[in-house]
Amino acid sequence: MAIISGQNLPLESVMAQEKETQSIKQIERLLKLEGSHPKLVGTNGEEIVIPDSVYQVLRQVVNAMALGQAISIVPQEQELTTQQAAEFLNVSRPYLIKLLEQGEIPYVTVGTHRRVRFMDLRRYKEQRDAKRHQFLQQLVEISEEAGLYEYDE
Repeated sequence: MAIISGQNLPLESVMAQEKETQSIKQIERLLKLEGSHPKLVGTNGEEIVIPDSVYQVLRQVVNAMALGQAISIVPQEQELTTQQAAEFLNVSRPYLIKLLEQGEIPYVTVGTHRRVRFMDLRRYKEQRDAKRHQFLQQLVEISEEAGLYEYDE
């Protein structure tokens, strides 16, 4: 499962209402306390310690919501429509179709429709972002060597 925060989310997203901001910030503060063992307390008083894996997800969700970001939780195996996939990558649907047809991103066909697994889409996005960062770094190095860019430390 992946937690996605940001503005262009492909699936149903949740965003904190303005009236909830104060409570979310309080929850965030409590979750950041060292050595705390958060619990859920039912209306009948029953207490359940939150498992570490759930605690880590909860911290990420609350942190993003405290920053005013919308949140979607997507199972890794979730299949997205081409429109949802394009929105996730922040590209046009025709451009996404081109990537699919070139084999850049795997997909399956359901009837006459293409579906893209979220896991594959996320992997492509991470690789694309890493390449962009690498090219930008090379551009900075070339500019520095040419004396066009000076980096002040």
